[in-house]
Amino acid sequence: MHWLWKLQGLCLRWGTWMPHRMVHIRTRHLAPLQWGHQEVPAKFNFASDVLDHWADMEKAGKRHPGPALWWVNGNGDEVKWNFRQLSELSQQAANVLSKVCSLQRGDRVAVVLSRVPEWWLVVLGCMRAGLVFLPGTIQMKNKDILYRLQAVDTVAPDCPSLKTKLLVSEKSQDGWLDFKTLLREASTTHCCMETGSQESAAIYFTSGTSGLPKMAEHSHASLGIKAKMDAGKWTDLQATDIIWTISDTGWILNMLTSFLEPWTSGACTFIHHLPTFDPLVILKVLSSYPINSMVGAPIVYRMLLLQDLSSYKFPHLKYCFTGGETLLPDTLENWRAQTGLDLREFYGQTETGLTCRVSKTMKVKPGHLGTAIPHYDVQVIDDKGNVLPPGTEGELGIRVKPIRPVGFFSGYVDNLEKTIANIRGDFWLMGDRGIKDQDGYFQFLGRADDIINSSGYRIGPSEVENALMEHPAVVETAVISSPDPIRGEVVKAFVVLDPQFLSHDLDQLTKELQQHVKLVTAPYKYPRKIEFVLDLPKTVTGKIQRAKLRDKEWKRSEQARAQ
Repeated sequence: MHWLWKLQGLCLRWGTWMPHRMVHIRTRHLAPLQWGHQEVPAKFNFASDVLDHWADMEKAGKRHPGPALWWVNGNGDEVKWNFRQLSELSQQAANVLSKVCSLQRGDRVAVVLSRVPEWWLVVLGCMRAGLVFLPGTIQMKNKDILYRLQAVDTVAPDCPSLKTKLLVSEKSQDGWLDFKTLLREASTTHCCMETGSQESAAIYFTSGTSGLPKMAEHSHASLGIKAKMDAGKWTDLQATDIIWTISDTGWILNMLTSFLEPWTSGACTFIHHLPTFDPLVILKVLSSYPINSMVGAPIVYRMLLLQDLSSYKFPHLKYCFTGGETLLPDTLENWRAQTGLDLREFYGQTETGLTCRVSKTMKVKPGHLGTAIPHYDVQVIDDKGNVLPPGTEGELGIRVKPIRPVGFFSGYVDNLEKTIANIRGDFWLMGDRGIKDQDGYFQFLGRADDIINSSGYRIGPSEVENALMEHPAVVETAVISSPDPIRGEVVKAFVVLDPQFLSHDLDQLTKELQQHVKLVTAPYKYPRKIEFVLDLPKTVTGKIQRAKLRDKEWKRSEQARAQ
């Protein structure tokens, strides 16, 4: 059966099934960039070198008997696995992937799962078997999924390398293998692959200001060894700690703070399978479970502050971390006033992982991201790559020459030009502007490009523009960020209408366009604001000037607040 047709047919039913699917693609290896590396072990595998270490500690009675993974949902279901159980179950997962599915070292596994325990098992299984996992958000639509399959396949639109499909669900589906059944039947013994430190471990799709998402490749070193280097310098978790990260499994934040960071320290990762974001559920969970550290985007805390916090007590919560978008000063102040706890910011990106942070022992400075982690040389640079003195505005960059730091990604897959283009002098450009103070704290001033950061989601304007252009009413469109008191930023679209639609009810047309975008791409990307215009500002070469629209939008908002 032609795969393209088959995929489209399946996606029509993925509204129900999608939270429990993963797909495998097998392709060729890609040579990593030769930038030079710091001293790292030649071989490293997080599953055998970290997870199995804690399993051995448990067997020897040298770790407390608490869980390593604690999962609950809203129906009263609960899963508790210690490191010994995680080790055995992930070895079973590796056997399913390598033996039943016949996957080989270097093969790629696209994982589209919601916050179910199997996500953690599949990722560990991939690591053990030397497979490359590609996390994807469950909010993806047909077009998003197809693009990712074709992008990693890089052969033809019918995805000829797709050979295995696994379903994680209580129900069966024709053409899909039942992962849960295969897991129960698999051996608990698996010989972990001795993967190279610089060997590919994961590929994350990250949005850009133009075109479709890029594929950021991470090695076993940039994920696992970096986590070991970060330990004690950020969340500083202890083996008795329980940390809850509120994040989609498709984002690297989930990988960092509900997988690598806690398990490196022997701590427990807590997961609540929230089908939708519900602040009341979050407050009840924090009141009922012994969670002492929480990680969430600023919008999580802003939404919690809209509730009556006086009705809740958090007896165990001690540390709250936040990042992914701008933390507004009033959110920091109100959270501290109502809970007695500080919000400790962190900063990074898919390509670099954790870059700056306010650790447990550091002073919190409102409006500041903290200092750079010790193994990253982060500086504010000018347009020629020269380091600027403290107090001077410039672009944030990480020094990658002459030595590429551990934790830095391998490069954009099949896009060496784009990788190199993002280097200025000796620095990798973070795409943000900021200031460094005398204490080494960084202040974020805004994006240096057109990326929209809404509620922690990075949204490329071109993705939204392309979706809008598929509607017959749209002749031209430009998408920018617009300030929002809750989400920090929201997507706003300026739309030039086809003359045939000028007489339509604009309020109704706005709703129609918003719904259209939700159906075409991931729902979180839809424009919450739409403004109909007669034309768009352009350069002499005909390029739409998003920056001019964005500047006008933000100035208009500032003027409105001042009145």
